[in-house]
Order: sequence, then C-alpha cells, then structure tokens
Amino acid sequence: MTKVTADLSGITIQLIDGTRISTDDLAGKVVLYVNVASKCGFTPQYEALEALHRKYGQRGLAVVGFPTDQFKQELGSEGEISQFCKLNYDVTFPLSQKTWVNGKFRHPLFERLTKAKDGLGVSGPVMWNFEKFLSLPTGEVRRFRSITKPDDQAIVSLIEANLPN
Repeated sequence: MTKVTADLSGITIQLIDGTRISTDDLAGKVVLYVNVASKCGFTPQYEALEALHRKYGQRGLAVVGFPTDQFKQELGSEGEISQFCKLNYDVTFPLSQKTWVNGKFRHPLFERLTKAKDGLGVSGPVMWNFEKFLSLPTGEVRRFRSITKPDDQAIVSLIEANLPN
C-alpha cells in the first residue's frame, strides 16, 4: 500500500445532530473516516465500525461516518438516517449530515482523502459506500475499499500500532 500524507487540518464537519466539529479537534488521533449508507449490501459494516469505536475510542480512535446518497442507497432525511443507525446498529460514533463524496460538490475532506491510494495503488473518486480512510497521527492516510471490513486485520493492526498504550 502506498503511503500518502494528507493535510486534513481546518476542515469543518457538520454533524447529523446539527453540531460542528473540525478536523483540528481530531489532530493527534487515529481517525477512521467512512462514507456510509443505510440501504447498501455493506451496511452491516456499521456493526464492526461501532465495535471499533467502543473498543478503541477511549484510547484515541475516532470513527466518523459520512452518509451519502451519491450511490442512491441512503435514506431521505438526517432524522431517518440517525434513527436507522441507532435502532439497527446502536451507532454512537458521530455521523455527518448527508455529504457529497465525489464530484463538483464533494466535501473538502473527501477532496483531500481521495488523493490516498488503496492497496492496488489507485486513488481518485470514492467508488462505493463504506470506503474507509484511516488517518494516522503522522498525517499518513491509508485507504481501504468497501470490500475490506472495518475489523479486517490490516485496519486493526494499523489502529493498534498508532494508538498510545
């Protein structure tokens, strides 16, 4: 996998509950950014994302989900998305408001994240729901395509290696 360093500083994320956070608030943490959807074959990955959040959150992992309807698999409103995630997967990690991950209206975070290359050395647009971008405290970003589950050893070992003891 190709190492890519990305400056993710100064980006505002509007959360689904109306609050805002900044990527600066996440500086120094291991952050797993994931574009998510409620009606996708990969939607059960919410369970593993939540498990990572619960297991490593107190040690410095932040999981942030970005609901997107760019692949026509997301519910209509933020309220429906929030309710779906809570009722079906007991999601407690933050979710953004509906977000564009590709194209002219792409969120600035994804403008930077999509420069990262996956295991095959491919960067560029998000190809499908549940692509994962693991931002390390060094500024390095590792990209994992949808088929790689959040609890895959490649992701977990990077998380564990980059968290404080």
